Amino acid sequence: MNGVELLDGLVVPLVTGLDENGMPDASASTRLLDAMARTGVTKLMLLGSNGEGPLLATSSLSPYVAEMVAAWRERVPAGVVVVNATAPATTEALERGTIAVDAGADAAALCPPFYFRHRDDEILDHYRRFERLGIPVIVYNLPRYTNEMSPAVIEQLPALAHVVGVKDSSGDLETLTRFLALKESRPDFGVSQGGETALVAGLRLGADGIVPGTGNVAPALALRIVAALRTGDDAAADEAQRITTALTGLHGIRPGVPAVKAILDLLGLLPPHVAPPLAACTASERSALEAFIAPHRSVLLDGGGTPS
Repeated sequence: MNGVELLDGLVVPLVTGLDENGMPDASASTRLLDAMARTGVTKLMLLGSNGEGPLLATSSLSPYVAEMVAAWRERVPAGVVVVNATAPATTEALERGTIAVDAGADAAALCPPFYFRHRDDEILDHYRRFERLGIPVIVYNLPRYTNEMSPAVIEQLPALAHVVGVKDSSGDLETLTRFLALKESRPDFGVSQGGETALVAGLRLGADGIVPGTGNVAPALALRIVAALRTGDDAAADEAQRITTALTGLHGIRPGVPAVKAILDLLGLLPPHVAPPLAACTASERSALEAFIAPHRSVLLDGGGTPS
């Protein structure tokens, strides 16, 4: 599967179901996976920033990833699963990549190493070493949390045959344009972007797909954006983008994953547990989030359940 095939359309950067002790628990995601499949989602990314991947011990991931890949394929036989293998050190990232391979994932996503500042040659070597795993690698550009990819590094990515695409979460359209330029030498190099307020803009520039965190609660809205642009319905695409941008206001109540999980809990789809040192939303935050989503319920996932 090439990069365009992996990243075309919508990839949902799925939150991770956890038990009360903060350990990955695939069974906690059963209702969420059911709802995603009913909505028409076919592609998932596990253990990204929305999936709290860097907060979870590598030793805890193997059963979870294997069970999630199997569960998704039961629901969507031709479904795609990308597993984020990002870690501060190359050795641990390779361990996570091996977990993805053993689980039968379609690709591994990989940020530049983080914590220390690294030279360009070190960042490229980090990606080069993943060739040994025999799995397609998607560059995960997340400069907010990791080393930034310089233009020089970006230009050298097509030389790595196992690197098949990029998920750009910079939110910067100029950076996205640099990644899109790689298609000149590798037309099958996939490019997606996760900036939730610029989904339409990115697709209009030529991105193959989108990976928005809002896809966890409103995947139908993201699918609507993709479909509208492909049928030339600019007005519908712009309206779906407007609603998506409005939904990002949830982070004004509580930033990040705790808010997304609280909403999914309110929808009856997932427990609200988060990985330490994150803390679940307070009662007042949950009340504010419940009021916030009320006018948007028509575009949100239908849980058909009750909150915990």
